[in-house]
Amino acid sequence: MKFKNPLLAVTDMERSVQFYKQVLGLHKIMDFGANVTLTGGIALQTLDTWRGFIGTDQVEFGSNDVEFYFEEDDFDEFIESLRKHGVVLVHPVKEHAWGQRVVRFYDPDRHMIEVGENMKAVCRRFLDGGMTPEQAAERMDVPLKFVRACMGKKA
Repeated sequence: MKFKNPLLAVTDMERSVQFYKQVLGLHKIMDFGANVTLTGGIALQTLDTWRGFIGTDQVEFGSNDVEFYFEEDDFDEFIESLRKHGVVLVHPVKEHAWGQRVVRFYDPDRHMIEVGENMKAVCRRFLDGGMTPEQAAERMDVPLKFVRACMGKKA
């Protein structure tokens, strides 16, 4: 058994493809009309064909029970780009207990997307802010070995 990719039913294929390209930088790698696969392995399926596949018209969007998770090296720049694209946020940027900043927002069909700051970038942010490697490891709740591997390296 091998997991291949997630598939999202979408109400407007072109709008969804443009959203994923403009907001997340994903591109088409296969286009079969009613089905498009994007870089990163996300597949989009037109709602009409999806309904035919599953044999029902009962498809609900925006249930907040699943998300697609991405990580971004330059989190501050990404947040600025979200503002420019006018996406609908699930919540504003928050920082988890381990120091990683995240934001959640919706795609045009209210599929939830989370973008988190790359953990190596979190580590470098703490080290650049004056923390010792030991302090960063404790703050992030990661092994000191992880922090040392992050020192002086880009994510």
